[in-house]
Amino acid sequence: MIYKHIPGVLVKAKFSNCKKFRYQLTIESTLKTHGSSLCVLMQNPSVANSKFADKSVQFLEKLIFEKEIELFENIKTIKVVNQFAYIQTKDFKGASSKIGKENDSFIRQAIEDSDIVIVAWGKTNPFLKRQEDILRIVYSFEDKTVLMTKKHPSRGTYQDFIMPFSN
Repeated sequence: MIYKHIPGVLVKAKFSNCKKFRYQLTIESTLKTHGSSLCVLMQNPSVANSKFADKSVQFLEKLIFEKEIELFENIKTIKVVNQFAYIQTKDFKGASSKIGKENDSFIRQAIEDSDIVIVAWGKTNPFLKRQEDILRIVYSFEDKTVLMTKKHPSRGTYQDFIMPFSN
């Protein structure tokens, strides 16, 4: 299902040349003149791009820009990156060929550019080796606030959704 981006955001997407991999989705509030950046790490992209959201992306936009959560009051930009950059909506299989050649570079840059990192791939993510690789990247940035979500954003509820990161 395709969702709309919330009002007051400008969205840019970075794709591979073949358009089968989305490396980053940058969502910027047009209602703020300045602020910090937040990196959200999810599993793999679906249909979200600069024109359309998906359920997860729209949920994050509302959570961060509309719900008036104190932790996010200074956030102007959300950078969504994924464990796997391959665009697929159903029955995703996390093979190494689905990571994408440039994906780790985009993940590193999104973390470096952000003050807060949210691990949002959910507790039932079966790709343990890939999770370990991503967490090594996250931990290499010692000055970042790292949080996690109670569930994957596509199944999220706004109450107590964000919590301290724990392995």
